[in-house]
Amino acid sequence: MKNRTTNPLVSWGSFLTVMLLACSVLRGEGALPLAAPETVGMSAKRLARIAPLVKRYVDEDKLSGVITLVARRGKIVHFESYGERDEEAQRAMEKDSLVRIYSMTKPIAAVGLMMLHEEGAFQLNDAVEKYLPEFAGQKVLVDGSEVPVDRKMSIHHLLTHTAGLTYGIFGNTDVDKQYRKAGVLREKNLDEMIDHLGEIPLQNHPGEKWHYSVAVDVQGALIERLSGMPLDQFFYTRIFEPLGMTDTFFEVPENKVERFAANYSYSSSEKRRRLVDSPAESKFAKPVSFFSAGGGLVSTAADYWKFSQMLLNGGYFNDVRLLGRKTVELMTQDHLPAVLESPDPTSTFGFGLGFRIILNVPSTAAPGSEGEYSWGGAAGTIFWIDPEEDLVAIAMIQLMSSPYNLRREMKSLIYQSIID
Repeated sequence: MKNRTTNPLVSWGSFLTVMLLACSVLRGEGALPLAAPETVGMSAKRLARIAPLVKRYVDEDKLSGVITLVARRGKIVHFESYGERDEEAQRAMEKDSLVRIYSMTKPIAAVGLMMLHEEGAFQLNDAVEKYLPEFAGQKVLVDGSEVPVDRKMSIHHLLTHTAGLTYGIFGNTDVDKQYRKAGVLREKNLDEMIDHLGEIPLQNHPGEKWHYSVAVDVQGALIERLSGMPLDQFFYTRIFEPLGMTDTFFEVPENKVERFAANYSYSSSEKRRRLVDSPAESKFAKPVSFFSAGGGLVSTAADYWKFSQMLLNGGYFNDVRLLGRKTVELMTQDHLPAVLESPDPTSTFGFGLGFRIILNVPSTAAPGSEGEYSWGGAAGTIFWIDPEEDLVAIAMIQLMSSPYNLRREMKSLIYQSIID
């Protein structure tokens, strides 16, 4: 059993850490549970190494702004912001700045779908066509010809990205081209997307291969059909409101646009970044009708910590239970069989129901724990949850096609801070 420090203020540095975090609460981040790092087995002095690393990225003009958060045993021990959220307007990145989390929407959708599973709305091996009849009679494209699928697409396939779907934006296969021609992910709503997908052949037989895809947007359509609620309403009433996630939405409210960060993209040819989405002109600040479960949410570091902490707690947070402990355990186990064709057969990672799972720590060339689960977003946002160390870490940036491995560097500094 590990030694756990219980002295509430073991150093002046710890005291300063708590006071600085307390000031953050007074600036509007809400009633977050703050603690001196030493009270949860971490070193304030060692955690302080994170700030110079991140500040260097900002000072060298590699990143415009960054937010970092670390929590252990349910207590936040590091929460900092750096640089600017909007360089053009010269507005500082604040701890409560709103950022596009893109694919970090996916774990939220998986939680929503599994909540309905716990209520008996479906079984994981049910065919998707049972609830979305648009997928009946599916074909798969093989050597230029459409042939019947050798097994029906199941909800489990959707949750594990083994459904045979693709994204249409990352590849150039014949199926990808059909997605682009049909305007998949550019539709007015999820029902229209399902209509289009039902007419396009699959890229692989269901269960044949792990392939990152629009499967989570199909999960969003499933949530709407099973719950009888629009996805934004389901997320708000069933997840965001119970967890106290007051700054997470598909559409940034007008009175919060000022807190919304600009989004940039890195040009490898020009070796610099450029503005691609200003807060006021962003599609996220305009009326939204297509609620993308795969990448449509805007959030804050504090809100995403609440969601992450709920998972780490086994489905419970803020005096409410969203999921049972065994359901969270099921979601965070590797679900990819050894015989499955993988894009990287030497990979040290598996995939659960909505998360990437670390299977082999030494091969990752970074500290961590087996069973750690995570996901990231297209603009460089990242979170990970380490059940063995009872730890949550979050980094928020807004840079598409980022060439920087801030996550790996942050991991080293976070794990070297554990002293119990």
